[in-house]
This record gives sequence, C-alpha cells and structure tokens, in this order.
Amino acid sequence: MSKFYYNQEQASYDAIVVGSGISGGWAAKELCEAGMKTLVLERGRMVKHGEYPTANMDDWDFPNNGALTREQAARQEKQARTGYTVRAQHNFWFVDDVDHPYNETKRFDWMRGYHMGGRSIMWGRHSYRWNEMDFTANRDEGISVDWPVRYKDIAPWYDKVESYIGVTGEKLGLDVLPDGIFEPMMELNCVEQHVREKIAEQYEDRIMTAGRVAHINSDKSFEGRMRCQYRNRCIRGCPFGAYFSSLSSTLPAAERTGNLTVRPDSIVHEIIYDPDTQKATGVKVIDRETSETYEFKAKVIFLCASAVASTSILMQSRSDRFENGLGNDSDQLGRNIMDHHLNVGASGKFDGYEDKYYKGRKPNGIYLPRFRNLGGNTDVDSFTRGYGYQGGASRGNWEDVIAEVSHGKALKDAILKPGGWTFGMGGFGEVLPYEDNRMTLDYDKKDQWGLPTVTFDAEYRDNELNMRKDIQEQAVDMLEKAGLRDVQGFDNDSYLGLGIHEMGTARMGRDPKTSVLNGNNQVHACKNVYVTDGAFMTSASCVNPSLTYMAFTARAANHAVNELKNGRI
Repeated sequence: MSKFYYNQEQASYDAIVVGSGISGGWAAKELCEAGMKTLVLERGRMVKHGEYPTANMDDWDFPNNGALTREQAARQEKQARTGYTVRAQHNFWFVDDVDHPYNETKRFDWMRGYHMGGRSIMWGRHSYRWNEMDFTANRDEGISVDWPVRYKDIAPWYDKVESYIGVTGEKLGLDVLPDGIFEPMMELNCVEQHVREKIAEQYEDRIMTAGRVAHINSDKSFEGRMRCQYRNRCIRGCPFGAYFSSLSSTLPAAERTGNLTVRPDSIVHEIIYDPDTQKATGVKVIDRETSETYEFKAKVIFLCASAVASTSILMQSRSDRFENGLGNDSDQLGRNIMDHHLNVGASGKFDGYEDKYYKGRKPNGIYLPRFRNLGGNTDVDSFTRGYGYQGGASRGNWEDVIAEVSHGKALKDAILKPGGWTFGMGGFGEVLPYEDNRMTLDYDKKDQWGLPTVTFDAEYRDNELNMRKDIQEQAVDMLEKAGLRDVQGFDNDSYLGLGIHEMGTARMGRDPKTSVLNGNNQVHACKNVYVTDGAFMTSASCVNPSLTYMAFTARAANHAVNELKNGRI
C-alpha cells in the first residue's frame, strides 16, 4: 500500500518538511496556504486525529491498573526516566529504547515519540512568550553569542500563533512575561487563589497566575476543534481537539489547501547538496518498514524533526563542501545543548476550605513568573538568569487515608471523604548554552537502518546548581508565608533532557563563523534549508519553548515563500 496520504507521490515538490510535530505542522500549514506543493516526511507511523486508542478508557479498563509488564518495562528503561511514560494509558506514544538506542557519556534523558503529530500529542501545552531580556541576555552578559532577532521581530508572529491555536491566560502587564492574545483563563481553585493573594501581600515582585496553556476555553470557532472538556487525559490524545496539536489543527489546515502530501514511515537521514548552486536539492529517505531508499526533491527544505534529530540529519549530510555536516563551518553543530532543569521546589499542607472542592480536572495549575536577576534588588550574585514555578493545589488522595483505622467502618467513611488540601510548586530554570555540552554521532554503533546513533555528553554546571538552591529556598519561604504547614523543600534527581525541551545544537546567530543559522532560520551557507525546531535556539529562557518554536516557524515559512517568489533561493 502506498505510504502517501492526501495527495499522490510526485518526483518533486516546492517544499519538503521533515517532521510533523509542533514545528512541522506549522511549516506545512504556512507553506501550503501560500500555494506551495509540500511534502511532509514523518519517520514514525501514521496517526490520524481522533484515532487515539485509550482516550475514552477509564483506568480500571486496563489490566493491572495500567502498569506495564516486566517485559514492556525492560524495553523502555530510558523512556521511563520521566516517570509519566510508563503507564499503559499512553506509553505507546514513546519509543522503544531497544529499537531506538542512544548513547550517554553523561546521562541525558531523551524522550521521543515517532508517529504523525510527534510530541504535539503528548506535550505539556504551557505556552509563554519570551521577553525582550531573553533575546538580549547573551549579549549583555557576554555569554555564548547574541541573538540576531529581538522581541519586536517575533511579537507579530506570537500574535498569529496564539490567535490560531488558542492559549488560555490573563493579562498581567508584566515585562518579564509579555501578555498575548488569550482565551479565558482557567480559574484557580480556592487554595490556589488563597496562595496567590498571600504571595501578593508578602512580596512586591511576585505575581501568581494560572498556567497559560494551549487549550480552547471558549465557544469561539477554531476550525473543527472544541473547548476543553476538563478530562485531563491530554497525554492520551484529545478527540475533541481541545488542546493544540498538529494532528487536530495545522496539518488539517494544510490538507484543506490541496497542496499537502504526507508520507509516514520515512526516515530522512541526509540532505542532498549541489555545490554548483550552493543549494540543497532534496533529501534521502529510508522506509522504516521495508528499508527501501528514496530521494525526494524540493526547492526549499524545512527541518522540524526536533532538535537532536534535525541536527543528526545535518551532521550526516556530509560532502566535499561540508566534511563535518551541512552548514557546519562554525563547528557549532551539535554543541550548546540546552533544556530546562526541574524537579526542585517545595510542597505543604493547607488547613481550611474543607467545605470546598472543585469540578472537573483542569489540565493546568499555577504559574509564577521569573523574579530573579531582573535588575535592582532582584539581582543575586550566585547565578545568572532565572526561573519560574509551576504547580497547584488539590485535595488529598488515597495516601491521606493510610493513617486512619486500617479496616472497618472508620476507613470506609474516610475513603468517601476528600482528603486535606496540599499545595506544591516546582521550578523550571534556565540552562545556559555551554559549547562543550554536546551531541555527536557514533558510526561504530548503528541502528537497525544502518544509521549512526547519537551520543550525549552534557551536564548541569555551577550556574544551574546554584539556581536550584535558590529555587528550593524561595519556594519554602513563599509557602510558609502563605500559611501552609509541614512545608518541605525537595531537590530530586534531574538531568538534561528530563524537561523534554531539547534546544541548541544548530544555533542561530549573526556571524557564520560562530553559528549555524541566520536570523531567518536559514543555514548560513545553504540558504534554502531552514531549521525551525528547538535546534535553532541560541539561549533557553526559563519558559516552555514550544510557542516560540511555532512563532519562529511561521515567520521562517513566510520568509521562504517571499525568497522563492523573488528568486533568491
């Protein structure tokens, strides 16, 4: 059976998009809507919106309450490091470590989903704009290289993306967390609101709000998607299309133009380069199931396969002109791996509101924006940059009845009552770009398709470790001042990759001697290749990055269309 969907195979296209996730979907939508015949190549299996096998199952529908068998768990040991990939309800979205191995000089938690839609099915959906300082910090602090763009360059594209995907939130008027175009905020519960008010009373520089998430929370039309049902089964796939994914939103928009062709089971491993024109002419592909090889041609290529995968493709695209990988004149390809560090914060118990509960299972909690190193008395000497907090309040679960009578009527009565309130908050901190935090390819250890495997050699440094101390201390201080009891700080194991925000590896910059891409996401030395996933990031900020990927992708697609029309690429 043909691998092609929506349109038929052809020898050449106007554009090829590698990857079908958050960035790939946006590239496909924008290119197709501009009239470009576009081929989307996805290395994983085909999935169509609504075909989410566990979306309407209850936990008791799963054998062993969703626990994996020993055999299943043994094949996903690295994927299991997040803790949430190991349930039968959704573990099928994550790859098998045995079939998709990688190597670690230092531990790196690389979580992947190979299927149409990519990780846009499983993402956390928190969506925040960068601020002006995020784009100037490298320059101001003499760290890494300067971003070739500023907030004003990206702001219109944030507007475009937010208007299309739907992002819940409230306007705060903060420079550190710019306001956007919002769906109605998902309301805080009573304890979250209490903590918000207490923090506002105790601190002049800290404002707590609801997490800004890519969910529809109104009856506004979003082209076949409907408002959130508050089921909080998002990671299984949402049949309502309530949260943004490429499967429910951008890929269908691209399909409606008649210009889209998608091919699943297509492992892109090399970009074909023509030294005479100094342009790419197409890509080489291995069929995932048959191992047959193909070549597809195009005028422009968008790499949107995720940071590590896109950079792997560039590294494998070797030629006489690019002996160390396409566009790697700067020797920065594979370097400057970033993520966000997490698993540090505090939690406590709250006495009160025993007569209050909440309806539904909202898919977000609270967000407390960065308040460190913003100037004046917010500055500290022990680290640079900053962090924000995510978390929330809930009533206790089964753990709260363990201390009760272990049998009989008292236990039954206790189980039927909600437990006490608890509140927890964990930090998401910025990781700096370090040139020797890197990934390389091992050609001696190849996968089942004969391609080199990735080796990671990256770790946190003093700046991140010092920041973690402050994250915990400030979380404890805030919760104690908010009136919680039994407040406990925590700092659990955290390694690069665990935030699932891989960034860097093909950074954007002003100078081809120190960067891989220019300010339009083009490879400096091969202008018809664009990279718009996390690989292009020059620094990491401390907010979830996907909204920024989408904005840059829409901007780059617009640039590519204009460049093609004017004959410059």
